[in-house]
Amino acid sequence: MCGPVSDEDFLRKEVDAVERQAAKRIDPGTGALTISIAVLAILVSLILPWVGEHSGLQVVLGESELFLPTLFSYLALAVGVAGSGITLAVRRWVLTWVCSLGLFAGSIIGVLSIWTQQTTTSNKTIGPGPGIGLVIAVIAVVVLLVKWVKIAASRPPQL
Repeated sequence: MCGPVSDEDFLRKEVDAVERQAAKRIDPGTGALTISIAVLAILVSLILPWVGEHSGLQVVLGESELFLPTLFSYLALAVGVAGSGITLAVRRWVLTWVCSLGLFAGSIIGVLSIWTQQTTTSNKTIGPGPGIGLVIAVIAVVVLLVKWVKIAASRPPQL
């Protein structure tokens, strides 16, 4: 037969529950400002040229027939903008790793997008080159990647 629960046992269980809940949350600190500025840079880059005469918004809407810049634009908007916004709002540790992994893929595809704009199969020695908007978006995605990995890796180990 179990006796009544003492105040100490009740308090210990309550403290443990709060500790487990706090371990699932992050505090981005001043990194939240850098993340917000990088998200804004991605959004501003959409009005600048990305591929030839196509702006970033036109690439997102599928007016460009190039696969890598289009895929990069989807990742930059989905993970870079929406994912970062949701993660900052919810502040869950697991979402920081989701953003980190998505931004890692996005940064690789972004760099490949720039590279494909610098190479060509025609007789020209240099391709048309990436637009300034694509370069800004790739830099912003890399900045987001660094910030999210730093925040995700800062979680203390669970005992």
